[in-house]
Amino acid sequence: MNSNIITKPKFITKTIELEQLVEELTFQPIIAVDTESNSLYAYQEQVCLIQFSTPEADYLVDPLVIHDLGSLSRILEDSQIEKVFHAAEYDLICLHRDFEFTVTNIFDTMVASRILGRKDVGLGSILKTEFEVNLDKRFQRANWGKRPLPDDMLHYAHLDTHFLIPLRKILYRELEQKNLIQLAQEDFKRLSKLENLINNGQLLKPKTLDCWKIKGAIDLNPKQAAVLHKVCQYRDKVAKELNLPLFKIFSDKTLIAIAEQNPQKTDELRHIPGMSSRQINHYGDAIIQAVRAGKKAEPLFAPHNQRPDDRYLDRLDAIRRWRKKVGIEMGVPSDVILPRDLMLLLVNKNPTNENELADLLQSVPWRLERFGDQITQVLSSRR
Repeated sequence: MNSNIITKPKFITKTIELEQLVEELTFQPIIAVDTESNSLYAYQEQVCLIQFSTPEADYLVDPLVIHDLGSLSRILEDSQIEKVFHAAEYDLICLHRDFEFTVTNIFDTMVASRILGRKDVGLGSILKTEFEVNLDKRFQRANWGKRPLPDDMLHYAHLDTHFLIPLRKILYRELEQKNLIQLAQEDFKRLSKLENLINNGQLLKPKTLDCWKIKGAIDLNPKQAAVLHKVCQYRDKVAKELNLPLFKIFSDKTLIAIAEQNPQKTDELRHIPGMSSRQINHYGDAIIQAVRAGKKAEPLFAPHNQRPDDRYLDRLDAIRRWRKKVGIEMGVPSDVILPRDLMLLLVNKNPTNENELADLLQSVPWRLERFGDQITQVLSSRR
């Protein structure tokens, strides 16, 4: 595929077309992959489009009409086929959540760009710089769950993978020139391991209700918290019934204001920030019922999170300052030097010798060799 010649992608909407695509991809040494979801338009988001590109052609797969995508697993799990993503983490999470796909042999062009110290690592910025292509950013927030998809949205989705393979070649060459390819490969391998996403708190599970996660909830008194939880539960019920994201029913700030002001009549809801006349007409009576139920309920106390001890916090501060300093020296973000999950692991385990450190950093041998002595020195200085 000549990256400067953009031909129309093939839109895959039938099982037989999917099987043909799988056969074609089986013989490709490298493919580009991306997904589009409807997170701003549904209660539980889902993958609404999967894009593939090879050096010769581009494809858009519609998972909303093809209900069994299982045959794609043999492509995504094939370690002989390199899969090029941009900002792979979210795509990998969604692919596993919706289809239980596991992806191996990844090259992430955003991760590579960050390791190279590039300032603008968004795909739009990179495509503009490298290929003089403009991505229409408004489609990042589009409703990918609607059908039929208009041509301009399909074109946007198409461009998300069309240039990834030639971009990968550019970035790989730069990584080799700067002797950073081993560092990049460490992070690519870590991306393919679901346990790393779990450790980072990023693995998305089916939506569960936790009203304490609402900003400001822990600052409420116990009686207000009980009201918040009843109103929060009502919002969740309505959102689920209408298949809408929670914020399209009421914002978190509105729920906090209801809990604080404790309205007793629907007219009082007009004084609640963010509450529109339409919302009051649709939900006002039910909200008041929820408030009253909250007043009658047992007071709720915020869960207690134990504060780490001073020695832990001292180690954490020291490691953070060290990786920030090294990041500045190398011209990269600090988490490139030491990813957050590994930083917290080291601070928590506090290794006291080389063997213990090597065991904790076995997934990142380049970093262990390059920074192991420095990390040991930083931690030992805090004992």
